[in-house]
Amino acid sequence: MERRNPAGWVAVGAGTAVAALWAFWGSIENFHEGWWRPTLAGRIGESFLYLAPMLISMALTVIGIRFPRVGAVLFTAAGILFGRFVFSRRALSLAAVLSWLPVTALPVVIGLLFWFGRPRPRGRAYRIAAGLPLLVAVLCAAEPAWRVAHRFYDGDRGMRLVEGNGVRLIWAPAGPGWSHDPRDGPDWQSAKERCAFLSEDGLHLAGEPQNIWRLPTVDEIVRSMTRGGTNAGGFWNEAARKADYKVRPDKESPLWDIYSPKIYYWTATEADGARAYRITYDGRVWSVPKSLRMGSQGFRAVKEPKP
Repeated sequence: MERRNPAGWVAVGAGTAVAALWAFWGSIENFHEGWWRPTLAGRIGESFLYLAPMLISMALTVIGIRFPRVGAVLFTAAGILFGRFVFSRRALSLAAVLSWLPVTALPVVIGLLFWFGRPRPRGRAYRIAAGLPLLVAVLCAAEPAWRVAHRFYDGDRGMRLVEGNGVRLIWAPAGPGWSHDPRDGPDWQSAKERCAFLSEDGLHLAGEPQNIWRLPTVDEIVRSMTRGGTNAGGFWNEAARKADYKVRPDKESPLWDIYSPKIYYWTATEADGARAYRITYDGRVWSVPKSLRMGSQGFRAVKEPKP
């Protein structure tokens, strides 16, 4: 019996490591792209979706400790199903298979280890398998949870004049120039065209180009980002292609809506012929393909104030 212990403990360690990695990802992403639902129940329910991979990995490991053969079968089945899901969404190639093989094969390996191994004592194995991932989740969620709970939000979704840090612009109200619909994730060209057709009041699209509104440049939006209702002191370093801030900005009024799934805004600035810059609510800027469409990606049109 003792000779089976090493394989069992390796299985527990590997299963716990997988759960801890999912805990790291889920707890951070929950407060990065999640936690936007208008009700507390909706936000908590969404949190379970982000933490589901961790909880499933923990459950499989605990089952493997108590019922090794059952855990072995479940881990193997999970690896096969996950691999089928991953490769069904990608064009099969040797590079794709090799890049995802460690992830998809690991559950199968853990299953084999549980089939032949028996971790003893069980009590210690239970505490490791359940305790470490939960500890990782709590530690990683502490700072973003505190930050999200203290966001500045004034509830104003109307047209806004935002000025400071050398920039003075009017930002579009909620509507076609500032969509909150998770199904609406336009590419760069579509966002530019929608700005061109936006009416003077920003509430509907005209039948022909009005050319009143436009996308903000990367420099304009970086300089307009805020934290706690105050300008974050942003500066766009064109040479380094990097944004720097005195204070790290956040998803707050007046530029962002905490109850919107949008965490990225398109900018008007092109990186090259095929790529344009987008900005995250926390101020990070990078170039992405202009053809990119995502439900979490949107834009907010701007126009110059009248003299």
